Amino acid sequence: MSNQIDSSKRRFLTVATGAVGGVAVVGAAVPFVASWFPSERAKAAGAPVEFDVGKMEPGEKVTIEWRGKPVWMVKRTDEMMASLGKLEAAKVLADASSEGSVQPDYCKNMHRSIKDHANILVAVGVCTHLGCSPTYRPDLAPADLGADWLGGFFCPCHGSKFDLAGRVYSSVPAPKNLDIPPHKYLSETKLLIGDDK
Repeated sequence: MSNQIDSSKRRFLTVATGAVGGVAVVGAAVPFVASWFPSERAKAAGAPVEFDVGKMEPGEKVTIEWRGKPVWMVKRTDEMMASLGKLEAAKVLADASSEGSVQPDYCKNMHRSIKDHANILVAVGVCTHLGCSPTYRPDLAPADLGADWLGGFFCPCHGSKFDLAGRVYSSVPAPKNLDIPPHKYLSETKLLIGDDK
């Protein structure tokens, strides 16, 4: 048996052991680092949603899901748009100018929509009282909703009423107007909900 050390074998074994150890460290780190990033499901849940409003009929309401919430698109008629000013003049709304409500700055107006597309309402379909989903009631002055009703959204849970711009009536349980999500138009009819950059 020789006491002489083969330095080339030792160097090979040291390098090979180091390489295998390095691969093991990287293999263990990859799942750990990957856990820092959101899953595909989480990305999809918060991802912007496209919708073509050009296919909607006047007066129609369509519901899509964004971030687990219903988002309504309503294509308001000229008569519906005219009702917004009448309600503001009658002073029956709690927050007619949307001062205490959630909406992007570009929707802080009487119709609560983007100026160039004023007839399209985009609103989160969740009552601001306790989170029920109001029903769409475009009918004018039905007996059960009062003489000041000119169409809008009615929450059957506790009786909150919102006009066709999602503005809350006075003296109802809901404290503020329906929320307006960030959105923008990608073309004349294609709408992107969830992103306005």
